[in-house]
Amino acid sequence: METWRRSAPADPVTPERFRSLVLLDANFDPEGLRVALDGDRVVGAAYAVRRLTPMTGTDLEPEQGWIPFFFVDPAARGHGLGRRLLTDALDWLHGHGRTRVDFASYTPHYLLPGLDAETYPEAGKLLDSLGFRVLYEAAAMDRSLVGYRLPEDVVRRMAELTARGHRFATPTDDDLVPLLALAGNHFTPDWARAVRACLAAGTPLDRIAAAWDPAGRLVGWAMHGAYDSLDERFGPFGVLEEMRGTGLGKVLLHLVLERMRARGCHSAWFLWTGERSPAAHLYRATGFTTTRVFRVLRREAAG
Repeated sequence: METWRRSAPADPVTPERFRSLVLLDANFDPEGLRVALDGDRVVGAAYAVRRLTPMTGTDLEPEQGWIPFFFVDPAARGHGLGRRLLTDALDWLHGHGRTRVDFASYTPHYLLPGLDAETYPEAGKLLDSLGFRVLYEAAAMDRSLVGYRLPEDVVRRMAELTARGHRFATPTDDDLVPLLALAGNHFTPDWARAVRACLAAGTPLDRIAAAWDPAGRLVGWAMHGAYDSLDERFGPFGVLEEMRGTGLGKVLLHLVLERMRARGCHSAWFLWTGERSPAAHLYRATGFTTTRVFRVLRREAAG
């Protein structure tokens, strides 16, 4: 981990987190972890992974592979080591039939959404030279909660929605099946997995604020503490498309920020939203600012 820290100083990782996200991943294959040594000292690594177990259903995504991370000790750069490590990792994936490789958006165990080219320009040039192209950009955002209070316009909107028959509350055990269905069927299976995993690990239900329409249908939720038990990490957060524009999502977002502040959180942050998405617009209107931009990259090769 010391070499990692020197190589990627903005993104150090603990042995415990590395163990959880890499070594204990059900898809981990030690052959995909390429490590360069100088004597007994690690000077670089590149990690390739493919699905051995499906994210959902039976789909192993047989054409898809990922490079979640690579690094080279600054003292060992300038001699082509990073290129050799990445080429070896890509060849290994291609040997397993993976003709499409993404950096670094591997779910469920990504360390970062993609490349922060501003922080790591050399890595960006190397990936570009190897044929990786930008799919889209993901924004990481933060908001201070110091002095936070529920805005008056949100209080009024919640009262209006409640008067129309909507309900806002912490979900109960009876609500978990529709909540997981909402997350998995209308958003992404990874969100359903994250909600299920955190609750199974003991995350209290009061980390979630949910919304129901007048017919009693669960139509949205927001939460915090779902990832790595980090109270200040916001999300996942989703509202049915047909309910967007009603102010319901804004109410849910602020209800969770209020709960976070009540727990003593000094800030709220998350790693991933589309830079120009409607969600990003809502976050900015709520006081979030972009702190990093990640490029999700893809390389496609002939089969």
